[in-house]
Amino acid sequence: MKASERLLKYVTIYTGSDESGSSTPSTPEQFDLANILATDMKEIGLSDVSVDEHAYVYGFLPATPGCENCKSIGLIAHLDIVNEFGARNICPQIIEHYDGNPIMLGTSGRTIDVQQFPELKQAVGQTIITTDGTTVLGADDKAGIAEILTMCEILIAENRPHGKICVCFTPDEEIGHGAALLDLEKFGADYGYTVDGSAPNEIEYETFHAASADWKIRGVSVHPGDAKDKMINAALVAMEINHMLPAEEIPAKTTGREGFFHLCQMEGDVSSAKLSYIIRDHDRERFRQRKAQMAAIETAINETYGAGTAVLTMCDQYQNMAEIICQYPEVVEKAKEAICLAGMKPVSNPVRGGTDGAQLSFRGLPCPNLGTGAYALHGPYEHAVAEQMDMVVEILLQLTAQYAEN
Repeated sequence: MKASERLLKYVTIYTGSDESGSSTPSTPEQFDLANILATDMKEIGLSDVSVDEHAYVYGFLPATPGCENCKSIGLIAHLDIVNEFGARNICPQIIEHYDGNPIMLGTSGRTIDVQQFPELKQAVGQTIITTDGTTVLGADDKAGIAEILTMCEILIAENRPHGKICVCFTPDEEIGHGAALLDLEKFGADYGYTVDGSAPNEIEYETFHAASADWKIRGVSVHPGDAKDKMINAALVAMEINHMLPAEEIPAKTTGREGFFHLCQMEGDVSSAKLSYIIRDHDRERFRQRKAQMAAIETAINETYGAGTAVLTMCDQYQNMAEIICQYPEVVEKAKEAICLAGMKPVSNPVRGGTDGAQLSFRGLPCPNLGTGAYALHGPYEHAVAEQMDMVVEILLQLTAQYAEN
């Protein structure tokens, strides 16, 4: 079965994660896909397949004769998808022999075209899988799952030599929990690779340092006719807090290694308000300064309006995995060589986000990220290119061969 065919099967299964969830997985439906994947893995021929109590799916390919002493590699993808846009009742469209013209996304009124998504220029004549414009596609990261399983199936069917291969599909990556409960001792890999990027020739090993910053603002609500020197409007205080942050340092105005403050959610009235931010920067010192800037705003607000007016809670989420990966250059070099052997030129760009690999690297498993052939993730314009998914499978095959040779 081709990777794109597996993708079409998996995206119809709802697996949205929920940041407000109090357990792992954050939504019980993630078990639905986890159990299906376990069945598929057993049918392909993986051994010791299991689904644990948190919906982590494990499976293994023992080393072939003569490769028992090779380094073992772990291949990881996540089974949850974002709930930011429609995540249920996904109805993918299949556009064969793409002609380069705009693609209508169902009857939604939305289209994708090469002006907005230049990567489509490389897909002319190929098969593109899109949404119908009302949901996400779920290729992030079900494309990675499909590619890993397809690669394993080929390895077994063609009896290709390989060292031990460890596979894990994780829940709740989209809410930052995907790597937290992965049992590294059970997993047993020397090096890991997440398959969770975009272009197939990507090898990513530099992510943001990341933190959340949540504000609770307590106001004083009195009748507006008698509010002089009494009222503290919590909604206005929330606006003041945001105004104290640099206006140019937001996602819409930054790129590359430029960090930002991102206001994700706000609510409030006169008596109380809430703000939820994420803080991002590739540089550890600048990241520290950003958190210090938030803390200084809290101090200033409470000095102005009284102690306890604003309460800030910051929580580190993940770190820049480049700090770890640089200590293991071979894990990147082998991936680059695999991309070259698959006929492409490797590209490495700083990730303006994070992957399970960021947490796993700091937990002791060096784990850069590979592409999937899926683009415009987390929204109705998400699309995947079937032939590029095949390229990713070939890269994974070349990667396992690299480790088998050494």
